[in-house]
Amino acid sequence: MSTIAVQDHGHGHAHHEDGHGHHHDTFLTKYIFSQDHKMIAKQFLITGITMAFLAMIMSILFRIQLAYPDKSFPFLETLLGHFAPEGHISPDFYMSLVTIHGTIMVFFVLTAGLSGTFSNLLIPLQVGARDMASPFMNMLSYWFFFMASIVMLSSFFVQTGPASGGWTVYPPLSALPKAMPGSGTGMTLWLISMVLFVASSLMGGINYVSTVLNMRTKGMDLWKMPLTIWAFFLTAILGVLAFPVLVAGVVLLIFDRSFGTSFYLSDIVLNGQVMPYEGGSPILFQHLFWFLGHPEVYIIIMPAMGIASEVMSVNSRKPIFGYHAMVYSLIGITVLSFIVWGHHMFVTGMNPFLGGVFMITTLIIAVPSAVKTFNWLATLWRGNIRFTPAMLFAIGMVSFFISGGITGIFLGNAALDINLHDTYFVVAHFHLVMGSAAIFGMLCGVYHWFPKMFGRMMDAKLGYLHFWLTFIGAYLVFFPMHFMGLDGVPRRYYAFTEFESMKRWLSVNVFITWSAIVAGLAQVAFIYNFIHSIFWGKRTVQNPWNANTLEWTAPIEHFHGNWEGEIPTVYRWPYDYSKPGAEHDFIQQTVPFSQTMESNLPEDFEDNEGALEEQQKWANTQRANEQVK
Repeated sequence: MSTIAVQDHGHGHAHHEDGHGHHHDTFLTKYIFSQDHKMIAKQFLITGITMAFLAMIMSILFRIQLAYPDKSFPFLETLLGHFAPEGHISPDFYMSLVTIHGTIMVFFVLTAGLSGTFSNLLIPLQVGARDMASPFMNMLSYWFFFMASIVMLSSFFVQTGPASGGWTVYPPLSALPKAMPGSGTGMTLWLISMVLFVASSLMGGINYVSTVLNMRTKGMDLWKMPLTIWAFFLTAILGVLAFPVLVAGVVLLIFDRSFGTSFYLSDIVLNGQVMPYEGGSPILFQHLFWFLGHPEVYIIIMPAMGIASEVMSVNSRKPIFGYHAMVYSLIGITVLSFIVWGHHMFVTGMNPFLGGVFMITTLIIAVPSAVKTFNWLATLWRGNIRFTPAMLFAIGMVSFFISGGITGIFLGNAALDINLHDTYFVVAHFHLVMGSAAIFGMLCGVYHWFPKMFGRMMDAKLGYLHFWLTFIGAYLVFFPMHFMGLDGVPRRYYAFTEFESMKRWLSVNVFITWSAIVAGLAQVAFIYNFIHSIFWGKRTVQNPWNANTLEWTAPIEHFHGNWEGEIPTVYRWPYDYSKPGAEHDFIQQTVPFSQTMESNLPEDFEDNEGALEEQQKWANTQRANEQVK
């Protein structure tokens, strides 16, 4: 396995023992048990995309049930067997689909797929390190995640089916193995899977924090780090502090399930039989779960924020607006996210004074979020914008963050939340602000850094098709749900035909289902583009977007160690775009202040789509105006 020499503060001739470390690699050490952060990033990405595709299929299956609750679909019985007798998804399996869909999307796609991919890919490359602080632990992090994924999916093959009870697995459904079919072996597998997942997240998070703090190259102080690195760094801190609490909650749940304890159970009657549990409280589990669960929301969205900030600056050809304010707002979100978890519990009988405290902190956390939003809009304002697929997805992420975030103010207010809790309004809110926004941030990163990962370009026309179908589809799916929630339609119900007051929403459910199917088909275009481009895409140049950050100074050819010879020294912040007086509209971080850009252009420098000529004309006009004055 490749070994990396200790670097002298990221500088000097830090080589591998064999020069590059890739001459002696076997297939296993290069592609399977790789310790190279770039290969591990690809493993996280491909696993995350696979899990997202499976979760999307689950969502379409339960959307079909909601749209056509009285119709029989024989293909469902063929596909699902005894879980869909006579072509109808059973109520128990419907609940399992909702549960596993939510679990996979929140943890396996938007946490591991997003953070695991881009933290691994970009942290060493953007701070100027040969690799992570511990490449071996980094490899273990991926394999724990992979095993967690396998255990989670294996629950579909047990007789009683996967876990039920929603992705939050509240007791008593999760604590009593006989409560319902999904409370049995499937729930046990869910708990084992989550412990493996948390182990993976902790190993990754410790690695990310250590690398950012200890392995930055010469000149790379904290205020020269790109916003992506700030976002990944603070996300890792959140994960390391919050995830162990979930493990504590899960361990107590296993005790209740298997060893007769009563941490979460009290006064339970099951099938007419009084159970011997007393003294426990299911509210305790909610406190433990949401102490992780709300920081988890920001563990999901903060990497997307960092990615969108970087891509918007690069493609606006402007410095990011309010860099320091962006960093402080990320820090503010990190701190505040630990003191807002109670807003998930306003209807649990919480003391109104305590509810008021959580309400205030919830509304305060909107402030740093608003700072970021205004700064993104100011970055776009009067920019020389290049509408690459990555840029469209970054703008889409901001759109979802605004439209979904505004409804969060409704739910953060205790008096309103009591009426809206557990309705489709909540589903609409978090699918926009967390689900759609984070997915768009992830896709934005894939399109932008695909050349860095695979040495080829993705097809832009397919990227535009993917964006518009997904963007419009997501709004058509989730926006109508707000109105269903305002009318009191509850979430997680199997069918609404039993209730006269809810029958009127059946046509809306049909509309939402077909919108989801169209949006799902758009992902097929992405999968084709992704796989085809890996093998047959147009070969990239070293810096295809004319960006400033360090990863674009590394060779296109991947080898363990990132740079041959010395690691570049950093002189500038990462957002020197369109600087007055400069020869070109980007100045990479490695260019000393005393040198012009012209003499430091890479040999394979490309003028992307005429953007530089446009910028040069603008700069010449500005200089001429100044001379006239």
